[in-house]
Amino acid sequence: MTGHRLPDGGARIDRSRPIRFKFNGRTLKGYEGDTLASALLANGIGIVGRSFKLHRPRGIVASGFEETNALVQLGEGAWTSPNVPATLVPLSDGLVATSVNAWPSPKFDLGAVNNLLRGVLSAGFYYKTFMWPNWHWYEGLIRRAAGLGRAVHAVDPQSYKALNHHCDVLVIGASSQGKLAAEAAARKGRSVILLDARDFAHCSKGVLSFERTVALGIWDHGLVLASQAGRVLHRIRAGEIVLSTGRFERMIAFANNDLPGIMLSGAVRDYVRDFAAAPGRNGVFFVNNDAGWEAAIATANSGVKVCAIIDAREGCNEGLVALARQLGIEVCLSSRVIKAHGARAVKAVSVRTRAADRHFNCDFLGVAGGWNPATQLWAMAGGTSRFDTASQSFVPDKGPDSLRWAGPAPTEAADIWFVEESNAKSSFVDFQTDVTVADIALAARENYRSVEHLKRYTVLGMGVDQGKLGGVSGARIHAAMLGAESGAAGPSKFRPPFSPVAFGLLGADYAGELFRPRRFLPAHDWHARRGALFEDFGWERPAAYPREGEDLHAAAQREAAHVRTGVGLLDGSPLGKIVVAGPEAGEFLDRVYVGSPSTLKIGRVRYGLVLNEQGTIVDDGVYARIGKNEYLLSPSSAYADRMVGLLDELLQCEWPMDVLVHDQTEELAVWTLAGPRARDVLLAMQPDFDVSREAFPHLSLKSGRLGDVPVRVQRVSFSGELSFEVQLPARHAAEMGDALMQAGSPYGIVPYGIEALEILRIEKGYIHVGTDTDSETQPADIGFGGAIARKQSDFLGRRALERKSSASPDRRQLVGLKADGPAVLPPGAHLRAANGESEGFVTSSAYSVTLGRGVALALVRGGQSRHGEQVEVFSLGQHWRATIENPVALDPAGKRLDG
Repeated sequence: MTGHRLPDGGARIDRSRPIRFKFNGRTLKGYEGDTLASALLANGIGIVGRSFKLHRPRGIVASGFEETNALVQLGEGAWTSPNVPATLVPLSDGLVATSVNAWPSPKFDLGAVNNLLRGVLSAGFYYKTFMWPNWHWYEGLIRRAAGLGRAVHAVDPQSYKALNHHCDVLVIGASSQGKLAAEAAARKGRSVILLDARDFAHCSKGVLSFERTVALGIWDHGLVLASQAGRVLHRIRAGEIVLSTGRFERMIAFANNDLPGIMLSGAVRDYVRDFAAAPGRNGVFFVNNDAGWEAAIATANSGVKVCAIIDAREGCNEGLVALARQLGIEVCLSSRVIKAHGARAVKAVSVRTRAADRHFNCDFLGVAGGWNPATQLWAMAGGTSRFDTASQSFVPDKGPDSLRWAGPAPTEAADIWFVEESNAKSSFVDFQTDVTVADIALAARENYRSVEHLKRYTVLGMGVDQGKLGGVSGARIHAAMLGAESGAAGPSKFRPPFSPVAFGLLGADYAGELFRPRRFLPAHDWHARRGALFEDFGWERPAAYPREGEDLHAAAQREAAHVRTGVGLLDGSPLGKIVVAGPEAGEFLDRVYVGSPSTLKIGRVRYGLVLNEQGTIVDDGVYARIGKNEYLLSPSSAYADRMVGLLDELLQCEWPMDVLVHDQTEELAVWTLAGPRARDVLLAMQPDFDVSREAFPHLSLKSGRLGDVPVRVQRVSFSGELSFEVQLPARHAAEMGDALMQAGSPYGIVPYGIEALEILRIEKGYIHVGTDTDSETQPADIGFGGAIARKQSDFLGRRALERKSSASPDRRQLVGLKADGPAVLPPGAHLRAANGESEGFVTSSAYSVTLGRGVALALVRGGQSRHGEQVEVFSLGQHWRATIENPVALDPAGKRLDG
């Protein structure tokens, strides 16, 4: 292959503006308008990289998105991007690129030893080879060999942004048909967006155009994501989508058809016509359609010698034959290339004609195997395709009403996908992943009949190009080997993204502080003024309020002790506050909770569990009945958002009932007074409702006013102390906090944070779902089996609880652990059985000032029947002795709840 720059021509390059760039350390020259691929061709670079499995030398094969060989590592250091097709990289001054999957260099790659072992590296060899004696023997080697380019660990320094658009009509592809569709829609007064992967002359007024913009995929309800120059993400919602996405040329498989210098005929034409970059000085074209002839003639007209056109058809356009012969091109009809010769580049081809075998010397070969419409986006949007026998391609057929195809008309081509006389083991279908005709034949013999199974067994179409070059060919070859009817089996499913895209772009406006927007309490500044140490608990919440000389641990111990002896104030605003109302609200919630909300009296509160369909606990909390057909749910702060989603999903998809769900979580703030003096503080606020023990018992709810602020107060407790949860409009949160602190001043009130709350709830054996439960924990495992036994009606997850495994005595159950001596058991420590296996693990642990010892909760196999048993606890080489006990270490009778 002797690529070079032609002295004339090149419609897309500006020879007055030279550009210097580096490839594999060499400084090379190109021009404004070049792509990296065209510049490499013009500089005579034949080997651009190596194939994934066999490390065979690979050169440029295409000129657009279907490029599967010329993948480069673009940039240096933290600015690098792996596996970028050189055909899609506009040349820029100072650009730096290197080959991938080649060491120490593309010309001499030690990985090429794999090519010598190709006999044992057939399709699915990894399934058959790496199972014995143990997968882990090979895991390290395989992981090091996996992949092509190199991902860096540094933070991506590129800047990305995202833009949102709405339009009546979105046209993807600025072909002549695409522009006509855009302009016609604009004339009707419709809002129109037109985008194309290349620069183009803009349409008339009324069309918003985006150049160098690639549509990545089409999703439900007309959502399209598009990448502009890899730096701007466009999110477009369109009422109608018109696709004018063009077509991809395909290869014909024959022996050694992957050698550098063998290219698609259309790519040869593009490089010569658009960039004046010739792939060589003496070429041959192997075609099965008239478009291949046109490419060969255009190449010859540019001044590049074309010595022969090999056409697999018996007859073709006589006008094209005459033109070719006028240019001195030898014509061979009803002929086929059966083998390409060369080591690092094509040097010659062997041709089988009707008369005799021929041999042509050449340094490039253009192959025209037909054209496939670019239906990837069409398929992503739900469109179907049909097989067109004239073009031997799958063309758009039926699609959603909002989708329209405006692509080019099919190009007729002969039915030839591979040369049967060639060596199937070196006839490549997928160049990047080294899938050959022989691999597809092996899959067919081993009864892989689905094209999706073929894809996974042979890795056909699983490279960066996602089968744009070889996917259809592979599917057709596979179908032929199975004896399927023509067109019966199409290519594998197309999935987004259409073109490789940086993760940073997809998260353009979800990075840094926006990666997960911080949620601040309504009284955030109030806490900050009191020295709160904030931590991210889904919301920015005070972990504690350290005083001078205190660390987090000491502050939490002080606050917890004060709640036990006096009174504390906690901001519980993130707790869920969801109103469920409607004639069928009670029946609906009976299906959601393990308990029976419909039997609850108005003004009363009950503890409840929510399960998933596997019977696993996903949340706990309380629910209250605030009216005849109205309930207030208080899921945990971690599950509040998901609870709203669960209720909506159940109402929309499972149980369409007469129920309304209203999420008030962010509308209302919550202040929790907890401790023996909590009622005194509330009385000092002069409420307009009775807060006495008799009138306001535990697990009840009242509404009224504290001062001028309307409130809703629940007698519930997560600390085990007398507790009042005061709900109020969020805008009054700070002033209510001040008022409560002032009212509690005579009683020594202190604000307390999440760390103190953790100590308090562990002392009382109150669970934190996700910490003291795992993916298998069911109600009976935490002592709530009775609630299930009493309930007659069905509820979410009930069927799963009827499995035999749910009644197994070996289930991990919630227990308390009391360590011998002053030790505090570390969370995550395991209980070790006599045989050395784990019997369970510590879920929560803390030091209790009130009890003067460590307290811990654990999930232990058969734990509920093992109270009093001594066990060994093990973690990171340390050992402790502990006794299994009741999870409730403090006040098991619950006397503190009434103050």
